[in-house]
Amino acid sequence: MTMIAPMRTLGGQGLLVAGILLIASALRAPITGVAPMLGLIRESSGVSAAEAGILTTLPLLAFAAISPVAAIVGRRCGMERSLFGALLVIAAGIALRSSGPVWALFAGTATLGAGIAVANVLLPSLLKRDFPTRIASLTGAYAITSALAQALASVVAIPFALLPGSNWHLSLASTLIFPLVALMVWAPQLGMHPAPAIEPGSSSHRGRIWHSPLAWQVTGFLGLTSLVFYIIVGWLPAILVQAGYSAAAAGTLHGVSQLATAVPGLILGPMVRRMKDQRGIAIAVSLATCVSLLGLWQLPSLAMVWVALFGFGAGAAFILGLTFVSLRTAHSHQAAALSGMAQCLGYTLAAAGPPLAGLARDATGGWEVALVCCAVATALMAVLGNFAGRATTI
Repeated sequence: MTMIAPMRTLGGQGLLVAGILLIASALRAPITGVAPMLGLIRESSGVSAAEAGILTTLPLLAFAAISPVAAIVGRRCGMERSLFGALLVIAAGIALRSSGPVWALFAGTATLGAGIAVANVLLPSLLKRDFPTRIASLTGAYAITSALAQALASVVAIPFALLPGSNWHLSLASTLIFPLVALMVWAPQLGMHPAPAIEPGSSSHRGRIWHSPLAWQVTGFLGLTSLVFYIIVGWLPAILVQAGYSAAAAGTLHGVSQLATAVPGLILGPMVRRMKDQRGIAIAVSLATCVSLLGLWQLPSLAMVWVALFGFGAGAAFILGLTFVSLRTAHSHQAAALSGMAQCLGYTLAAAGPPLAGLARDATGGWEVALVCCAVATALMAVLGNFAGRATTI
């Protein structure tokens, strides 16, 4: 039986969109704000370099572990309630992480990662259900919001921590603003769907998804995008420093790459709506990302060009991957099941990528192997995008 949701007024639709965008702002900022402060955290807490590195990997491991069950949570509790609960978990994780003890730093990081995983899976499903004709544009909008929030968190992390009377605990706690504001704006949505929407045969969606070639093609595209993105985001400053840039210049270029991920959200939505299918654009953004990686390898003196191109290409590929989750499925429950599958496998790859890239660097003394492997992965993305971009559904 399918529950009929109450009709939303124009103002209600606007509040829903605002809630979606604010949820998006809480999905990256609490993670990206940590990386600039790893040095301060190590100095004051005494954790080793390896332990500090775990802080950046823990959220990805949480994404991989929780994503498969997020669709089940959404079906049983309803998407509005599940997203509200996810925001509460994110806020609790940030508070725990900022409380002081070293164990709380790690436990809080894992906790907020679990909350982010649920929201990551359910947002594409929500768009499929409530905005079936605006999937591409709204996916682009929440990608922009997420990118701007993560860039802001990265930029202000160190200055905030160095303010008189402040420290890294307070700087980490400052990202609480994102889930708290989202909770306030999202609260009215709890009354819109008083019961979960159950569709015939919904319990079998997950099994069918895992046996669908198209689902594996979408999963592969999004998974490789995540793998390449997190390797480069994690190691780009080190790559640039080894290429001869100062730490300050490398940090600036890292920020440029993050800001560039927001640009595709401005143009990709209108383009996708006019396309019969998305094969061409999937191939184009994959190859653009490939060119940027080869450029960093062969011509690092033009790093500004390559990091901007990487941010644009990887950001566009990520938006396309999320759009595929909605466009390649027949209804919202199927979209949630595919989102869980794609993000589980994608973030498993992403969690393994940075450590493996670091091992390759230690073994060879340079970043050439990591960059070439990432370039090969983007070429595979183009192949998978050619299949995932077809105008068909599972």
